[in-house]
This record gives sequence, C-alpha cells and structure tokens, in this order.
Amino acid sequence: MKRVSFAEFGGPDVLRLVDADEPHAGPGQVRIAVRAAGVNPVDWRVREGQFQKVNPIELPAGVGQDASGVVDEVGEGVEGVKVGDHVFGEGSRTYAEFAVLSAWARMPEGLTFEEAAGYPSVVETALRIIREVGVRAGQMLLVSGASGGVGSAVLQIARERGITVIGTAGAANQEYLRGLGALATTYGEGWVERVRRLGHIDAALDLAGSGVIRELVELTGDSRKVISIADLAAPEFGVRFSGVAGSVPDALAEAADLISRGKLHIPVEKSYTLAEAAAAHIDSRAGHTRGRRVMVV
Repeated sequence: MKRVSFAEFGGPDVLRLVDADEPHAGPGQVRIAVRAAGVNPVDWRVREGQFQKVNPIELPAGVGQDASGVVDEVGEGVEGVKVGDHVFGEGSRTYAEFAVLSAWARMPEGLTFEEAAGYPSVVETALRIIREVGVRAGQMLLVSGASGGVGSAVLQIARERGITVIGTAGAANQEYLRGLGALATTYGEGWVERVRRLGHIDAALDLAGSGVIRELVELTGDSRKVISIADLAAPEFGVRFSGVAGSVPDALAEAADLISRGKLHIPVEKSYTLAEAAAAHIDSRAGHTRGRRVMVV
C-alpha cells in the first residue's frame, strides 16, 4: 500500500509517498480502507520534531491521526462494528491507503468521507479545552485564532451551551465567525482594546500560538482562566498548555450527535492527495484556515 512517511525531522520536503506493509487491527482496534484523512497542526509539529522531548517517536514514521473510511478488519474484543461500516475516528499513520483506528464512531447520515475526516481530533480538543478552562453558560469566552477547525468547533459547541464567544481572525474570516454565532474582531494592532469594547472576558483560549498569551492573561485577569493548544511557552506565563487527549470515543459520540442534530458543521476548505502532503503541511502551517483541510485517498 501507499503511505506518507518521513525518515528525518525537518521541513515539508522530508515527506515521502512510499510503499509500506499494510497494518492490521489488533485487540480493541479496527482497520479501515482510508477514504480521507484529517490534516492537523500536530502532524507538522511531529514532523518538525517539536515533541521529541516529551513524546519521542522512532524514524521512519508515518503521518496523521484522523481518518474516515470503510471498516475491513475488526480486532479481537471489538463489538458494535462490522466489516463494511463507514466510520470516522482517530488512530495512527492515517495518511495512507489503510490505517488502524483505536477510537471510532459511525459516520452520521449525509456526511461525506471528506467532511468526516475533519472532525475527530478537533472536536475532542474543543470539548476538552472548553471543559478545562471552566467557562459556563452566561459567561464570555475569547477565542484567539477562531476560524480554523478547533475554533469552528469551539464556537458552535459554546453557542449550544449558552456561552457567548468573541473570536479573533483575519479580516477575510470575520463574516465566517459571525455566521457561527461569534462576536468577531480582527487581530493585529489594537486588538486588545477592540476585544474590551465587546465585553468582559471570563476565559480565553489560544488556538493559534501567535504570541498573545500575555494579553489573554491581562484580559481575563487570571492565568488559570487561559488555555493554549498552540504555544509551548504558555507555562512561562502560568498558563496551561493542553496537549493530552481526553476520552476520544466520548468526543466522537458527542460529535456524531451534534452533527446529526445540525448543531455542528465544519467546512472543508481544501482537499489534497497523498502525493500533495507537503503542500498540505505548508498550507496548514501558514494558518488563516477557514474550517478544515483533508487528504483524500
């Protein structure tokens, strides 16, 4: 089978489309014939070696953790799913023709494989950081870098829970944020004052890693009310860096429920082939995403 892999840490040019042995489902796992794979910032962060000190990997390594596809192997002890089922979920080395998933859910009716591949990690992350930051119904949440996949999920989940959201993004994405129910403003010079004019901030999330942690602490008045998923220097300001997943099966079940009820929709901004993995990483790293980017197999 074909799989995207890298044999050294570095820029997107280290990615190669190679022939590899097919993986097989172990106990508690399923294997899918991949139809699409989610492109996440963690993918290029791993490729660059950013997490080697805390979560080292051996080389050569595959890429990707989110995928959708058709189940073609069911591991020992797995119940409630069978060969031929359409699922989306999280596993490893998902930029490939076949991948093993350790957590999955049935795809909601009407969802395409491309759309489904964009949900697993972003919804788990959104649910986790909303919980960790402790924001509640009736309060106001500031989301820095709100137009990407996680931001899109946070805005919609927060709205469903009665939380008011202020989202920052580039000028081109202001209407997109408003369409998701957020109070929108641009980043850049004067952004702190623009946010203050919109209301009192009870909690804040840093999704872009654009060096705004100090300002987020200033706006909330308490470093414990700020969570970052993108700035590894956040702990220097007393801010928690959230990088460890919670219950992915629970998150997938909640995602499927929200999607089925029409409460959650994350658009696919752009699709790539496996041979275009380097371009996908370049675009993901550049930011300014509206929704999700996915690989189509």
